[in-house]
Formats: sequence, structure tokens, C-alpha cells
Amino acid sequence: MPDEGLRKRKTGTSKSEKQSVQNETTDEPEFDIDSAALLQYLKILWIPLVLCFAVFVYFNPSTLSDIANFWIESEDWQASPGSSTKSFVGLSADVEKRDAVVEAFKHAWRAYGLMVERDAMGNDEYHPISHKGTNLTKAGGIGYTVIDSIDTMLIMGLEDDYARARKWVESSLSFDRDASFNTFETTIRVLGGLLSAYELTGHDKLYIDRAIDLADRILPAFDTNSGLPLPNINLGKREGVADVDLPYLVSTAEVSTLQLELRYLSHLTDEDIYWEKAESVMKTIKEHRMPHGLASIYMHVDTGEFVPSAIRLGSRGDSYYEYLLKQYIQTNQTEAVYREMYDDAMAAVNEHLITKSPYTRMTYTSELVPERNSGGQLSWRLTPKQDHLVCFFGGSLMLGATITGASTIPMSIPPRQSEFTDHGKRDWKNGAELIKTCVDTHDTLTGLSPEIAHFRIPSDGMFDIFSQSGVPADWYIKGARPGVEAPYDARYILRPETVESLFLAFRLTGDIRYRDWGWSIFQSIEKHCKVDTGGYASIMNVDEVPSRKEDKMETFLMSETLKYLFLLFEDASVLPLDKYVFNTEAHPLPIFTPHIRTGFS
Repeated sequence: MPDEGLRKRKTGTSKSEKQSVQNETTDEPEFDIDSAALLQYLKILWIPLVLCFAVFVYFNPSTLSDIANFWIESEDWQASPGSSTKSFVGLSADVEKRDAVVEAFKHAWRAYGLMVERDAMGNDEYHPISHKGTNLTKAGGIGYTVIDSIDTMLIMGLEDDYARARKWVESSLSFDRDASFNTFETTIRVLGGLLSAYELTGHDKLYIDRAIDLADRILPAFDTNSGLPLPNINLGKREGVADVDLPYLVSTAEVSTLQLELRYLSHLTDEDIYWEKAESVMKTIKEHRMPHGLASIYMHVDTGEFVPSAIRLGSRGDSYYEYLLKQYIQTNQTEAVYREMYDDAMAAVNEHLITKSPYTRMTYTSELVPERNSGGQLSWRLTPKQDHLVCFFGGSLMLGATITGASTIPMSIPPRQSEFTDHGKRDWKNGAELIKTCVDTHDTLTGLSPEIAHFRIPSDGMFDIFSQSGVPADWYIKGARPGVEAPYDARYILRPETVESLFLAFRLTGDIRYRDWGWSIFQSIEKHCKVDTGGYASIMNVDEVPSRKEDKMETFLMSETLKYLFLLFEDASVLPLDKYVFNTEAHPLPIFTPHIRTGFS
């Protein structure tokens, strides 16, 4: 037995063993000679190997850094959510969770369809508690809820529900309404929904015909001195309508978030007018770039200039930044001007708006509020306030980092640090951290995020308050206190922005934490917003249980929130990010190579 031999060798008492030891001792000098010769031979062989490697590195200079980065990722990078392979689960479907989201959509849609269809199928909005539908104007509706939901039904494979919706579009939809409709909302929800339905049905002519009719009615809104569209449009009279309260101003986000829809329509129809109207807005914005590279939330409709107003990534500012990136993506990365505008804006956002909280170092975005001193000089005050709307931005930053910030194409899933440029690393890290902050704002009694979160700064006098049990250390809902009627900031109105970012982040990383966070949010919606008789309602205060519901189900629940949750748990081959770009209402449009060249630079 081997063990016995070992034990005998340790005792070393037999004659044969002594002879064996003498032989081994006699052979030892010969072994040393052979080893020396071998080492000399290896030294000679090593020289050409080193020379070959040196030549290889000379012609491939990134090799050494790639090898180093493969084995040694910085601690800071690994600490960023979504950047590690440790929680990578792949991009296949989580069928059980995906199907649960489908059931939620059916609970929402069929409440609207069955309750409203008897009297008013096609109403713009649905009120799940009173079981009623309403329209946006006295002249009638334009199918907000139906058209906003069609592509979600197609993606989920709900054939019977889709058939009923299509029948309504074919037989009952009319845009001949003598009333004012919001230009932006009509474009992103209705025009975008029709174009997406056209794409996903394999080009059903019904949808392109309706889209052309609607777009032609919207075009007169662009008939201004600057080319910036008016905020409202009378679809029946085909006339642009100014805002009654702010007649000379237009929202930056609203005028710059019509481009994906109009440009795709131009691509489909070979009618340049839609493209030209949309592009003229972007040309005007670029010509009037503010010194710091950011955009205030209002522009002058006659001059096209930015006017002193808040600068933020929330309401009236958000989708301007979103569409800078998406216009570059939509046209197959052929229009360099949009990449330049996007990179310029992201550098400015990083410098001026992205902030760290003083306690747990949460990353969030602040607002800049304009102020004039007694001498009329303009200055900007940084305000630690972040809308829930901003929560789209984390996923957008991560997506942008893999496109305008990529040093390697295609990128790994999840990407490695070596595959990014310096600004790509910056945006990826900021994006992942902003998503984490948005998830943290769901740390409420309902598990849902408020409409607006304020962040604590040393000068706000909130040091003692945050030490109370159960109160987050870094952020709070302004004006929300026990026994006091909840402010508007405390509401959750079924918004999609956080789950939109989770969907993008998961597609880019395969990191299970993004699905886990999304599932937690979905369960909170089910628990606190679901109406037993059908549909889902907004809630008045995210920090109040049981929740008090508001009798309104926003159309973006079915268009965006449930669609993004479905895609978060669906296989990544469904609507892949290299084939589709989502408009700001989550309507997927195909990426294409345009036949029209950009008219400005």
C-alpha cells in the first residue's frame, strides 16, 4: 500500500532502502547538470518569444490594458450596481413573473373595455372606482386609452383584446374634433401608438392611414416665427393654439419630443415635410445653446431663445435629453449632430446637476432655479429636488454609455470597464447609481415612490428630523407629516419611469437585482393600487396604509408601466435594443437608416 511505503521510507531501516538512497544520492549531480542545460535552453528560447510578444503589443497597443482590466476591475467600478458578473442571470424570460404582469394588464384593460364599452368605448380616460370613462374635450375624444394600449396587447399576445381595439379604431376613431388638444401628448400617445401598431402588425394599412390624418392635422402647430410648435392644436380646424396663461412660451421638452414620431412617419411615406418640421426645432435649439450646455424648461415661441426658467431633468425638461440620444439611435447612429448634442448635454448634467447626498452619498439630480439680484443680474440657485419623472434618466444614461461612450463594439453583457471611454464610464456609473436612488425612494409604507422627492442638505435644518425611526436619512416628501393632508408630492399616479430604467439596465447587464427591484414595485402596485372590481387607481399618499385611492387610471399604466414590467421579465429577443427605440410613451419604433440627410450641424 502507498501509505505503508511512505511509512517505511520515513523509518529507513532496510538494506535495500539504504542502497536506494545511495543510488539517489549518486544520481543527484547528473540531475543538476540536466536542469542547468534545460534552463539555459529555455533562456535562449525566451528571447524570441519576448520579441514576438513585443511586436504583437506594438501593433495591438490596447492588449496590455485589456488584460489588466479583465483581471483587475477597480473597486469603485465593481461597487456600481449592474457592473458585476456575480449576479448575472442571463436574458431569458422569467415566465411566472412575466405572466403575472399580463394578468395585471388584463385586469386594467378589461375593466376599461367591459365597463365603458356599453356606453363610451374609446373614451380618453378611465375612472376605475366610479366605472366611468371621460374625454379630454366636450367635442369628444381621440382614443387616448385605446391607442395607447394597442401595442402592449400585441406584444403580450392578447389577440381577442387586440381585435376589439382594432375594430374600434377602424369604425369609430375620428380626429375631426373642434377642440384643442395638447400637441405633445397627442403626438407621443396617439401618433406614436398608431405608428407602433403599424410596425408590430406587419404594416396594417389602417394604422398608417390614421397616422397620416393625425399628423397632417398637427402640422399647423409648427407655423410660428421660430418654427417651434405651439403647445396645443385644434384638430378639427387645423390651427395651433397658444397657452392662455403663457402665450409666448413653449415647453422645451414638449417641442423637442415630437421628433421620433414625425421622422419615422416621413421615412414611411417619403414625405419630407414631417422630417423638416421636426428637425427645424432641433436646429433652433442648437443655435440658441445656453452657455453651460443645459436647457431651461421654457423657450420663446417667436425668437426661439431660451428664457430664464428652471433647469431640470423633471417635468418640461426630461424628454428633451431623452430624445437627443434616441434620435441618434433611431437613425442607426448616422446623424452625428445628435450624438454631439447629447454628449454635450450629458457633460453639462454631470457638472451642474448630479449631486451626492451628505449622509449615505446617494446620487440624485438637483434643479437650477434662476434668480435676479437688485441689479438685475441673473444667477442660479441649486435646489435638491427630484421628480419621479427623472427616474427615466438612469437607464437612459446607461444606454447612452453603451453607444456614445463605447470604446468596443459590440459590448459585453454586462460591459467591462475597459469597453468604455472615460465619459462612458462616468455615465454608466452615474446611471446605475441614479437607478439605485430611485429604487430607494420606494422606501415608503406602500413601497411606492412619491411624485417628488426632496433631498436633505446641511443648511436645511432637517438634521434632527431624519434621525426619527423609519424616516429615510437622505430624502423626504415635502409637507408630508402625520395628521396633515398629504401634499401633491406624496402621490403615486402609476408612473413608469423607475421600471423603464430597470428594464433598460437589465437588458444591458442581465443583473438579477433589476428584476428583483421591478418585481417588488409590481407587487406594491398590486397591493395598494389595484381596484378589486377592475383597473388600478392612483394613490394619494405613498406613506399611508391602507392607501386612499384617487378615481383615475392614467393611460400610461397600460402603455408604459405594465409594458416595461412585462419586457423586464420577458426574453431579450422580444423588441431587442439594437432593433427598436422606444418613444417617451414606450411605443417601440424600428431603427432605420434614413434617406434624408441632416440639414444642420
